Amino acid sequence: MSLREPLARVRGLGSAREGVSHWWMQRLSAILLIPLSLWFVCCVAGMVTAEYADARVFLAQPLNAFLMIALVLSSLYHGMLGIQVVIEDYVHARGLEIGLQIFVKLAAFLCALAAVYALIRITLGA
Repeated sequence: MSLREPLARVRGLGSAREGVSHWWMQRLSAILLIPLSLWFVCCVAGMVTAEYADARVFLAQPLNAFLMIALVLSSLYHGMLGIQVVIEDYVHARGLEIGLQIFVKLAAFLCALAAVYALIRITLGA
């Protein structure tokens, strides 16, 4: 006895149609966040007494700017995936679920855009 619908069984799809890739992306982004978070904690610990100008010089270095952008983007992506699962599991009104999914993706996109813009301005010294 199978719990899958007959059409899903024929197509080879699960109930969500993309659950495995979503699960893998959540795990891969979590693995990527481990070294990036350690790098960030070490940098922040080393700059506790630093001035604002020192922080700008630190972030203006290409490697640090790249790692910061990677940290911000992977954090936003990982958070977006996690919130998507919560919405899918606990919001049962279809219209509200779709609206919240759109809002979360739009908010993540706008936050990513703002973070990348700010880091580019810092890197270029503008």
